Amino acid sequence: MSIAYLNGEYMALEEARISPLDRGFLFGDGIYEVIPYYGGKSVGLIPHIERMIDGLGSIEIKCNKSVDEWKELLDEVIARNDGANQNLGVYVHVSRGADTKRFHAYPENVEPTIFCFTFAIKDPEPVDREKVTAYSVTTTQDLRWKRCHIKSTALLGNVMHFQQGYASGNNECLLYNDKNELTEGSSVNAFIVKDGVVITPIQDNQILPGITRRIIIDSLKADGSIPVEERTVTMDEVLNADEVWISSSSKEIAPVVKIDDKPVGDGKVGQVWEKAFGIYTAAKFDHS
Repeated sequence: MSIAYLNGEYMALEEARISPLDRGFLFGDGIYEVIPYYGGKSVGLIPHIERMIDGLGSIEIKCNKSVDEWKELLDEVIARNDGANQNLGVYVHVSRGADTKRFHAYPENVEPTIFCFTFAIKDPEPVDREKVTAYSVTTTQDLRWKRCHIKSTALLGNVMHFQQGYASGNNECLLYNDKNELTEGSSVNAFIVKDGVVITPIQDNQILPGITRRIIIDSLKADGSIPVEERTVTMDEVLNADEVWISSSSKEIAPVVKIDDKPVGDGKVGQVWEKAFGIYTAAKFDHS
């Protein structure tokens, strides 16, 4: 039984209740995070918290918890769910709260709703290109809003793009803008590899500032053995890449071997992925 946190109280997840007038329910008016813990050890906890605080500030939700207070709360949620003995993700959701009416403008004197729960996550993939789970993706034009750098709970655009990939028998959907430039996936960031160089789209309002993305870039740069570039990536480059990866807190670095039913490179998981994933795996717990 998962123990959830809701507005200062711990309870069984199925007992958690919010008002139907909560703006998170009515408008998707909130910010969320998903943070992985492996045997009680978090990956990117402080960067996740800092991104959440930045997101709350971006949409003017006043939530006065400090980084340390958030860390204490999330560690407690993990502990109450026996996180030391299993791999768990913790979902954190902060909405603007419940008003007395449905009205688009931000209400005053409303307390934010804070909700957290845990769920099981799979063991990390092996650092072995012969054994790792390989992914297939489809592609489509990015039709979401222009503030994708904010991790909003209003995810309908992402859900619809993900469904497009899922319904076609793929694991994800890679997105491109009206200039035919790669942005990200419906629930992931994206990387390509060409001639041994790892390349990922520059961070702007078109993509989420992924914590796993940041750890990948920082750990590869610190190691120094694999060149990394952050720049515009065209879809022609994606389709002609030697390797393609997608990344997220739950997937870590997942190799893509097929795009729109066509093989990536030789259709096999690449050697650069294997080396990079080893570097990331050795460094991931250093970013909490």
